[in-house]
Amino acid sequence: MSYLPTSDHLVSSHSIRAVERDSSAPLRICHLSKYYPPQPGGIETHVRALATSQAGLGAKVDVVCVNACDQTGQETSRTTTIEEVDRNVRVIRLGRLGTVARFDLFTAFSQHFSRKDFSYDIAHLHAPNPAMALHWALANSSVPLVVTHHSDIVKQQVLKHVVNPLLNYVYERAARVLVTNPSYLAGSAFLRPYQERVEVLPLGVDLSVYRQPSAAAIAYERKLRATYPGPIWLCVGRLVYYKALHIAISALQKVSGTLIIVGKGELAESLRQHAIDCSVSDRVVFQRHVSQDELIGAYRAATALWFPSNARSEAFGLVQVEAMASACPVINAAIPDSGVTWVSRHEVEGLTVPVNDPDALANAANRLLREPHLRGKFAIAAQTRSQQFDQVLMAEESLRIYQRAIHQGVVQPILV
Repeated sequence: MSYLPTSDHLVSSHSIRAVERDSSAPLRICHLSKYYPPQPGGIETHVRALATSQAGLGAKVDVVCVNACDQTGQETSRTTTIEEVDRNVRVIRLGRLGTVARFDLFTAFSQHFSRKDFSYDIAHLHAPNPAMALHWALANSSVPLVVTHHSDIVKQQVLKHVVNPLLNYVYERAARVLVTNPSYLAGSAFLRPYQERVEVLPLGVDLSVYRQPSAAAIAYERKLRATYPGPIWLCVGRLVYYKALHIAISALQKVSGTLIIVGKGELAESLRQHAIDCSVSDRVVFQRHVSQDELIGAYRAATALWFPSNARSEAFGLVQVEAMASACPVINAAIPDSGVTWVSRHEVEGLTVPVNDPDALANAANRLLREPHLRGKFAIAAQTRSQQFDQVLMAEESLRIYQRAIHQGVVQPILV
């Protein structure tokens, strides 16, 4: 099917015509993502894993996202459009003109879809992503759409009331709406109208790099063990409100060892100050960025991954899978109607504590120290559980979902 979206005008439906696809030809897929690695983030990591795995299965895959960085790799408000190849995936990073209330303004969507070599059988939007959703709505395309609903808009109440009508407009026309776990739908009022179209597609990662670590990863593990007093505890993720990293820092007051926090974000300075206020700043290590080998080494060095996220903005927690594949148990928090505790289950692959409870987190960590056999039991179970989140399995299931969506076609064509 041809794909000719435009962000400049609403186009009439007769100006975009579906083309019968050759069933012997590779499936043509376009992912619509906010950003793409090396930009950090769980959704970005997922999009890369899914896109590269689909291409590895023979599909022709493009990713359209926003270019957030200049030529030196530094984040900046104004960028240019560039095209890259990541393994066997074409990545089109649209130039950013600026941001307004975290809403990216980027160069015209249409010019990157009007060429003959840009024609797709399926488009896959990763949401919440208001900017891409707006451009898709304006495109009025006949290409079937699949949406992965990574999370509800939880905290930003004003933004939610502005954005949700746009998202509803897009979701009503989606052939399939995907969630990453079977727990999320029950707690999402937003998804309820689309529940008949909802399917579960768990996130996946390349398990091999965690299960067979490189020499560099093992060397970094040894370096951490030699550098910091043990036990080592690990937090990985953006320094934003729902990660609840202040809970982890508070818990360290009652736990021995060193807490390594990997990530960057708007709360960096307040978290540093909180560590000072809790008198644990000498035992908290902040690392803005690490390589993949270093991250794997950190998982291997840690007694457990602390994952105290406290809001449904955390719908899955992909770093849990990375830790589990590295035989690192997880201590997570019981967020209602989130998939976090479905990924790593209480008393099976790790421990679960109440949200916003540093004492409970500390008690769980100390239990692992008192009962080292329990830590070993969880590590084995975690590696076994992680096999269900292999990115190839994810990609294979996604292609089956796409075929059903293509057969169904566009649900409610936009009439203008």
